[in-house]
Amino acid sequence: MGLPPPAPLLLGLLLLLGILRLLWGDLVFIPAFIRMTGPAVTASLVGGTEDVTVSLTLLQDKEGLLPVPACGVLTNETGDWSLTVTPTVNALEVTVRLKRGWQRCSSNETESSSESPCMVQALLVSASRNSSCLAHLLIRVEIYANSSLAHNASENVTVIPNQVYQPLGPCPCNLTAGACDVRCCCDQECSSDLTELFREACFTGIFGGDVSPDSDHLCSVQESRGVPGWFPFLCVQSSPANSPFLGYFYHGSVSSQRRASFRVPLRADLRDLSDFGYKQGDPIMTVDKTYFTIPQVSLAGQCMQNAPVAFLHNFDVRCATNLEAYQEQDGGVIHVKIKNGAVGGVVTPRVTYEEAADPDAFITRTGTLLSNESASRNVNVEEHYIFRWNNNTISEINVKIIRAEINAHQKGIMTQRFTVKFLSYNSGDEKEFSGNPGYQLGKPVRALDINRMNNETTLHLWQSAGRGLCTSATFKPVLFGEDTLSGCLLEVGIHENCTRLRENAAELLDSLVRATHVATRGNSDYNDPSDGWLEIIRADAADPGAAPPGAAPPVSVRGLCAAVPARLHIRILVSDAGAVEGMTQHEIVGVETRLSTVNWQFQCGLTCEDKADLFPVSASVQFIKIPAQLPRPLTRFQINFTEYDCNRNEVCWPQLLYPLTRYYQGEPYSQCVAKGLLLLSFFVLAVFLSNPWTRTCKA
Repeated sequence: MGLPPPAPLLLGLLLLLGILRLLWGDLVFIPAFIRMTGPAVTASLVGGTEDVTVSLTLLQDKEGLLPVPACGVLTNETGDWSLTVTPTVNALEVTVRLKRGWQRCSSNETESSSESPCMVQALLVSASRNSSCLAHLLIRVEIYANSSLAHNASENVTVIPNQVYQPLGPCPCNLTAGACDVRCCCDQECSSDLTELFREACFTGIFGGDVSPDSDHLCSVQESRGVPGWFPFLCVQSSPANSPFLGYFYHGSVSSQRRASFRVPLRADLRDLSDFGYKQGDPIMTVDKTYFTIPQVSLAGQCMQNAPVAFLHNFDVRCATNLEAYQEQDGGVIHVKIKNGAVGGVVTPRVTYEEAADPDAFITRTGTLLSNESASRNVNVEEHYIFRWNNNTISEINVKIIRAEINAHQKGIMTQRFTVKFLSYNSGDEKEFSGNPGYQLGKPVRALDINRMNNETTLHLWQSAGRGLCTSATFKPVLFGEDTLSGCLLEVGIHENCTRLRENAAELLDSLVRATHVATRGNSDYNDPSDGWLEIIRADAADPGAAPPGAAPPVSVRGLCAAVPARLHIRILVSDAGAVEGMTQHEIVGVETRLSTVNWQFQCGLTCEDKADLFPVSASVQFIKIPAQLPRPLTRFQINFTEYDCNRNEVCWPQLLYPLTRYYQGEPYSQCVAKGLLLLSFFVLAVFLSNPWTRTCKA
């Protein structure tokens, strides 16, 4: 039985001694073994480094024997290698660098076999004190001819090819520099022996290196893919290098840097048209050609700090902010000058400050203060913006900021509230219109109780908070044109009375629609019931305590109730009613509410414990647009004769010239016309060269 080679045996002994010495607190190199493929390597010598001498030795193991290292002699220069020791905190940083031995790797002899290393050596770094060896570092040197050492420094520059003619990343699975990535067959750093290990499991597709796949129209794909018989007559004969995927990612976009709130730089592809007046939905501009921004909540629920304010768009949002990351804006909204919508017109916001009565209502503390220092700071917990508008201009901006004084070292989460409201320039304390005359998208649907039992002015939906219970849910208005679904949870016990459960659920759902009429227009007068008010149609408004129609009287079963109202459907029919100054006016032509019931059963686990169950109730709003005029009814011929009906036949003769119509968007219209005229010229030429015309000319 043969003995193991000296280098692996020494490596194992060094690793074992390094681990034991590190546990004992002795002097040790970290790491104890390094595989060197570059011009320099660095290791750390930790432990008692006082009066320590570090030496470098070149090991020769041709005859199978390793020389005994001489730790008493300082040898920082060993042929082609240099040793540098840099003191650090409680350690020594040892660097071994290659000086001039790389010239041999640039010879023509090694270029033919770049897979084998051109320099293989073993270096031993020893640490000693008073001629006594304390620690060793073994370095295995393997330098290849295709490494950066084989070229001059001036040539070591990465050349990025033109992406229009050559793919930028020919091997996307090559993720590790200087090493072979498993299953990446296009990795040039993998030797042929390594590639054979995973050749059958290589990555496929673009990630595996097929960045320019053959197009389906090339004639060369006929052999590898199943193609129809007519494919050889219509295929494209082209070189595979001329791929349609070249330059696919050539045109990129550069993201702009983040700016402070209240101002966002205007993108280059947008134009500032605020000097000619604002339209609904236009972003409000400042005199510095930037957006006027206020934090808002996105559709994903995240708080966007630099969201532009849209003209005539009201919102009321809440954002959670970490007190440690909170920063007061430089100057705030006081020094912002906003364009009012006229040429040269500027309006400056008027800001008033108030102190919060209860700062703890806005801040959730996550830690206790370690010191009661007197240093404090002010934070904005609420910001309310009121814009006064006149036609398409802004006449006045009033801002009310509610501040709270907290400790400068306070930690926690602060809930900020931001509201924006657009009011007419001549409006007072009266209710704001939802449009003039038609409804505006996003405005509350106006409602009225004709019996004057309450002062309801709109329809409501739930806005749940906390656990989502109905007892803690607040109301939010139904906004015109926005389909919404909301709900809350009702606590029900196993011994719940079914009649009382039906009454409670029906009362919760009825609390959303306490009005009797809905305004047809956005400016209907509340004091005049005849000024465009529609009665709300309540379908299936039966007694919630009674049994379902046609069913037997309910039997009292514990934990089971039938026909419990669970969902309220609100359907609103809308239509276009003309236009004012080019703006389409929307109106409501009908409103219907309908209750749907479910059979409730108490959900038990392993045992039915006497604890509260959660019964979900929900409400949905759906806006259905109907045409202003009924479509023209079909004639008897259109109903019976379906040969030319494109919706009922595979062949559509009316669309024979579809590429020449404006509905075709595949190519520019001018190109379609040019191609159509070219085909027409071919047809005319074929007619003139046909047999009847030839006979006529001969006659």
